[in-house]
Amino acid sequence: MSGTQANWRQALSLMAYVRKMRGTTRGSPPRVSNQEVFWSWIGAFLGIGLVGWVNQAFFSEIDLTLTIGSLGASAVLLYGAARSPLAQPRNLVGGHVISALVGVTSWKLLSADPWLAQAVAVATAIAFMHLSKTLHPPGGATALIAVIGSEEIHAMGYYYVLIPATLGPLILLAVALLVNNIPATRRYPENWI
Repeated sequence: MSGTQANWRQALSLMAYVRKMRGTTRGSPPRVSNQEVFWSWIGAFLGIGLVGWVNQAFFSEIDLTLTIGSLGASAVLLYGAARSPLAQPRNLVGGHVISALVGVTSWKLLSADPWLAQAVAVATAIAFMHLSKTLHPPGGATALIAVIGSEEIHAMGYYYVLIPATLGPLILLAVALLVNNIPATRRYPENWI
């Protein structure tokens, strides 16, 4: 094969690679019903509201926090996409717990190189969630928060796994079970394990 033919094949291969970035469908996804918007709002309001209230009532005086940003992302899945495989109880709780363990461990081992701790935490959390069948996208944020969080987060050490990363998702889960089963058009969960 000549150099020109090899260059031509590489150019075609690159063009095919770039074409994949166009997506496969045109237009935006369909809008959900007003009823779906209402119940998503109610669930998220009650779930995050309860997490915030428990945080304020029980943890604000003792340097522990129950409120972390990744719980907001979990609320989107639990109340806005309750049928998604990524929103099921195993994924919700397991994804946060595994990711918190990975994040805290990454910080403890690699805090001298924060950029490395961040990359190891998120990448390893994704790998462990895949291997344990608990993939939950907000888990990546839970791992990252353990590394980039405040001094209070770092001082929590492995308590971070228990307080925000286990208790927070369990509170959201309890609200999801109650709210997502009120309307006849919704059901949660699809599966437990």
